[in-house]
Amino acid sequence: MLQAQQSSSGLDMPVPVPEEPGLADMASFAIGILRRQYLIILFVTLVATSMGVIYLRMIPPTYTAKAQILIDRSKSAFLQQQGVLPDTPIDYAQVDSQLLILASERIAASVVKNLHLTEDPEFVGTAGGLADSLRERLGDSLGGLLGYHDSDLLRQATGVLLGNLKVNRIGMSFVIEVDYRSRSAARAAQIANAIADAYIFDQMEAKYEVQHRAGDWLQTRVDELRQQATASEDAVNAYKAANNIVAAGGTLIKEQELGELNRQVVAARDKTSESLARLNRIESVQSRGDLGGSPIDGARSDSTVDGTVSDVLSNPIITNLRQQYLELVNREAEFSQRYGKDHAAVVNLRNQIRDKRNSILNELRRLAESFKSDYVIAKQRQDSVEKDLAKAVAQSQETNKTQAGLRQLESAAQTSRSLYDLFLQRYMGSLQQQTNVSTEARVVAPATPPDRKSAPKTVLVLALSVFGGLGLGAGLGFLRDIMDRVFRTGEQIETVLGVPCVALVPSVKKGTGSSQAPPGRIAALDSPRTICSRAGAFWTVVDSPLSGFTEAIRSIKLAADLQAAMNGLSTVIGFTSSVPNEGKSTTAGSLALLIGKMGHRVILIDCDLRNPSLTRALAPNAATGIVEVLSGTKSVEEVIWRCPVTNLAFLPATEKSGLLETSEILASGATKKLFEQLRLSYDYIVVDLPPLAPIVDVRATGGLVDFYFLVVEWGSTKIDVVQHALNSARPVYENLVGAVLNKTNMDQIGRYDIRRRDYYDNKHYARYGYTT
Repeated sequence: MLQAQQSSSGLDMPVPVPEEPGLADMASFAIGILRRQYLIILFVTLVATSMGVIYLRMIPPTYTAKAQILIDRSKSAFLQQQGVLPDTPIDYAQVDSQLLILASERIAASVVKNLHLTEDPEFVGTAGGLADSLRERLGDSLGGLLGYHDSDLLRQATGVLLGNLKVNRIGMSFVIEVDYRSRSAARAAQIANAIADAYIFDQMEAKYEVQHRAGDWLQTRVDELRQQATASEDAVNAYKAANNIVAAGGTLIKEQELGELNRQVVAARDKTSESLARLNRIESVQSRGDLGGSPIDGARSDSTVDGTVSDVLSNPIITNLRQQYLELVNREAEFSQRYGKDHAAVVNLRNQIRDKRNSILNELRRLAESFKSDYVIAKQRQDSVEKDLAKAVAQSQETNKTQAGLRQLESAAQTSRSLYDLFLQRYMGSLQQQTNVSTEARVVAPATPPDRKSAPKTVLVLALSVFGGLGLGAGLGFLRDIMDRVFRTGEQIETVLGVPCVALVPSVKKGTGSSQAPPGRIAALDSPRTICSRAGAFWTVVDSPLSGFTEAIRSIKLAADLQAAMNGLSTVIGFTSSVPNEGKSTTAGSLALLIGKMGHRVILIDCDLRNPSLTRALAPNAATGIVEVLSGTKSVEEVIWRCPVTNLAFLPATEKSGLLETSEILASGATKKLFEQLRLSYDYIVVDLPPLAPIVDVRATGGLVDFYFLVVEWGSTKIDVVQHALNSARPVYENLVGAVLNKTNMDQIGRYDIRRRDYYDNKHYARYGYTT
């Protein structure tokens, strides 16, 4: 039957591949949980809401006052200059540190003392309420035993104040908000302002203490530095007197003399260099010209006179001679062009040019002698000054060691004097600042009594109660739903067990069916071995042919007929379950009655030999049954019971004490022979078998039953139990046609099978005359 459905991997049960859940599936799953668990969700929500209401009734209202303090970064330039030490800029870390100071025990204790809060019942006693009264009585008892003092009251009041205080920074600004919560609006504002004032006073007091300690230390240090500076200056004067060091205009005489000689040496060297350069220039001109008086012709002579004499050696005489020379040259050139080079006038001009040139050269010789004399004088002056400088340097080197010691003493004296002046300035600033102590903190928004309570927030508490209850209820409902490891839908059976669900058999109310026989059959009821009881759900298929129960039994018969026709088997149908009381006997009996009512030859056999519940329901007075037939003491016809209404034949099983090896009886050859005889006489053989879990009898019926139906009780049988039962009974699982979900609550199944909930609507069946 189901061999093709088994996994080739060797697993006992087929493992279906789950599909990826979509958004619609997730929504259906959530809606299904809400539909199934709405009662517990509603209950938890009501409980949570009630607790919120009780909380609002029990907790007294509190009021929160707010004061704002600004940490001002700006400061007067005068105050900054007068400070002992320069103030460090305020950064965000320092502002955060102020939060800790505001919420410190020191500030709180100061407020408690200033406002006498140790006498306020809100801080050291009870402020109303049962819990506070009990706490006060317990505290009084312990106080009497342990001996409470004022310090204990102060500590208690301080703890209460800090517990109701909240200090926070507004954004990334330098504004600090002080929030205090109290049961009195006026008291809350008073304490918030008192905390701000105490903080500012503490800051000023701390700064005054710092300035006072710094001033005392500075005074001592100034006296020490004054003595040190005076001693250093006295040492400098004594050293000068001992070493005969005299200074004029702030500079030593030797240093002034040495400086003057240096300047004279530099000037003499410059003068010598200038005279030498002029002399070299004159000598260069003379070396290129005809100093012996021989004529120099042509352009060479003109170039020498023009380029050297006129531009380099500016002299009035040479300048005059040069002008005359140039005029003669121009006239000579003009006359040569006009009269020819050999004309007497031209020759005369040439002679005059030669004379002028010789005159210029003679003047150059005179200047050269003059420059040579100047150079000699300058050189002698330079040598004299250099000798004087060397002598002064030699004398200066002798006093270097003395001057080095003097410089050290002067440096030490100057350093001592500078330190003394600096600390004296700081000390004077400290005296000024002690009389004008200021702080960077100031109150920018004092607290005022609030006009509405801050806690408990009625809307918020109720909203949290309602939504918290909904969330908790949904969580409990979800947990309860996922822990509900039972079969609720046919889809579960097909997915988990890998077998089709052939029918959803509705639950039938007790007392269904008539206890009276139909008219015309009264006489037949009095005959022996006649099924006469009409109580129980068996007879629903007879009394209510248009009910959902009967339609479900028809689905079972149809599945059995299709299986028999497909495999060419006779119809020996076995009904079993995992555990007792799942309704397998009722299902088997109902199917047999339905088949008999249709006119087929059918026999119902009770093979639950240890617990023949079907026999107790249909033939409670039966004294013999299948066991006697198998033992050979009775024939089949002698033990069969019949129903005159449906022509149903019933082979009961009587209870026998000491009947233990029932599996051996079912597996015996006599049982097999009996079933072979019944196949010849009946069209359908319906067998009520024991459950799978308690005993092994069903496993012994593999050679008797053609195929099986597994009956599963809706909402009761555990999934793990059914899986284990089928795994341990392989022959049954391999010949299983399908499962029957019995005792189904048709009013609630739609909550579990959300996608097909409309399928179970009774209005679809009412159009065809069906009733519930």
